[in-house]
Amino acid sequence: MSENLIINRSIIKEVSIPASIDEAWNAWTTKQGLESFFAPECHIELELWGRYEIFFVPDAEKGNKGAEDNKILAVEPNKMFSFTWDAPATMPEVRKQRTSVVLKFEKLGEDKTRIVMCHTGWGEGDEWDRAFDYFTDAWDAVLKRLGIRFVDGPIDWTKTDFPTKKD
Repeated sequence: MSENLIINRSIIKEVSIPASIDEAWNAWTTKQGLESFFAPECHIELELWGRYEIFFVPDAEKGNKGAEDNKILAVEPNKMFSFTWDAPATMPEVRKQRTSVVLKFEKLGEDKTRIVMCHTGWGEGDEWDRAFDYFTDAWDAVLKRLGIRFVDGPIDWTKTDFPTKKD
């Protein structure tokens, strides 16, 4: 076995939000929910192997819109949701591959839900390491926006510095 072999490298994040478990679930599994915190445009087919696409730059050409051609891997309503995930276009070797994300939902009260995220399936090499570091920070931003969404309301993508237009 190689000394450099990385086994079970995962990004694990946890957030508690002021939302019912139904609201938290819908935020991740509906178009309206995703567009309220994740990105300005999304496409979701809530079924096994259904599409799960998050368009950070909707008017960009295909391949540069964001998280494209991802698929739903598992759906257990209000408990667990899993999907494939790709890397940004700036990391072409990793983008050709897919990692996977699992979300676990736990009711903490009528209006409080814990979400635990595990992002796994990482390869090895410099570009994989850059992608891992990128998503370690990126998921923090996504989960922060999720919390903000339930405190201040849906993100207004026209009033944010988040890139939504092709430069």
